[in-house]
Amino acid sequence: MSYFNVPKIEFEGPESKNPFAFKQYNPEEEVAGKKMKHHLRFAAAYWHCMRNDLSDPFGQGTALMPWDDGGDSLENALRRVDVFFEFLEKLGLEYYCFHDRDLAPEMNDLAESNRLLEAVVEKLEARQKETGVKLLWGTACLFKDRKYAQGGATSPYLDVYAYAAAQVKAALDATNRLGGLGYTFWGGREGYATLWNTDMKRELDHLAQFLHMAVDYKKKIGFEGPFYIEPKPREPTTHQYDTDAATCLNFLREYGLLEHFRLNIETNHATLAGHSMFHDLQVAIGAGMLGSIDANRGDELIGWDTDQFPTDIYLTTEVMLAVLGMGGFTTGGLNFDAKRRRESHEPEDLFHAHIGGMDAFARGLKIAAAIREDGRLAEFVQQRYASFDSDLGRRVEKGEATLEELQRLALENPEPMIPSGRQEMLEGLINEFI
Repeated sequence: MSYFNVPKIEFEGPESKNPFAFKQYNPEEEVAGKKMKHHLRFAAAYWHCMRNDLSDPFGQGTALMPWDDGGDSLENALRRVDVFFEFLEKLGLEYYCFHDRDLAPEMNDLAESNRLLEAVVEKLEARQKETGVKLLWGTACLFKDRKYAQGGATSPYLDVYAYAAAQVKAALDATNRLGGLGYTFWGGREGYATLWNTDMKRELDHLAQFLHMAVDYKKKIGFEGPFYIEPKPREPTTHQYDTDAATCLNFLREYGLLEHFRLNIETNHATLAGHSMFHDLQVAIGAGMLGSIDANRGDELIGWDTDQFPTDIYLTTEVMLAVLGMGGFTTGGLNFDAKRRRESHEPEDLFHAHIGGMDAFARGLKIAAAIREDGRLAEFVQQRYASFDSDLGRRVEKGEATLEELQRLALENPEPMIPSGRQEMLEGLINEFI
């Protein structure tokens, strides 16, 4: 049975006018010595594709999902798996990501919730074997249910903390069974609404112990993929403890967790933190800690997490410059944590949205590869720091220089006159490629 009246999406090239065709994304095309599909490692988000009804704070859902009866039955959950895999097959997507509670409904009894999850995971495992599709990462939804209104791993109540731990255990078991390449922690409620009722130090200590327990369990079951933390500054809370890449790295160092984690950076979360995506990627890469990317964008005119599909070629170029610069993905990829607009409510809009995002990243990849091959940008940056390639500069970078010898250098030379940063020239250079 087919659930989508859509053909298999093929590459037809930039001259094509077919809305159900790739214009830029050719999975087998080689770019910078590797197939495009291996550079990009696209993944679909189960929660947005199968469970997002396109509601917003001001209106009910609009999404037409004729395969879904809206109920919490196992039959309905299993049917979604077939719909999802048809969607993946027609788009040619080789990876996906999930939240546990989007795969299977949460019941009033934890054991029953786990039973339903296991049944869906069993079907996912079978479909993965049939198709070759892989799980990029899994995660537990510790933010939607009312019991998590004041946090999961940072809840002030031990019974909630224990429930969150049990849910993570089950989600880790599911991820491990499905051969997941990683596992993500996103602290949607791990923060505070007001400090008047919050012991911040105690909550951070509890969060760290929670993650240490997860590390211990990961070792026990033999799960080999990395753990990811996904930064976000606020919304739904006033302040979240995983504010941005730098904050997460500091937390991991402080609590002795750095070796067990990488970061999953999301564009819209970075911009909500007051950063560009390029910034948070560079922070993570500079620490050797970029694991995966949630590919989306936000709306500069709206102050919340709009999770729009990425269509900005400057953005995708910057992302792929960063990814190519670190040598490419090893465990992670580009997960479309993005939803259609509320007005784009028909099933075929799922395809239009993903085609647009995949083409945008394909263009970004090709542009980024061309910029790197051209070499002018890299040469300018190298020359800007060339004085640190001197003997004294190398000693500064190795931590061997002293204030006294730097003072001697300053006294022996005239007042420094620095060269131009050439920002406008470099922006023009990038425009040559875009």
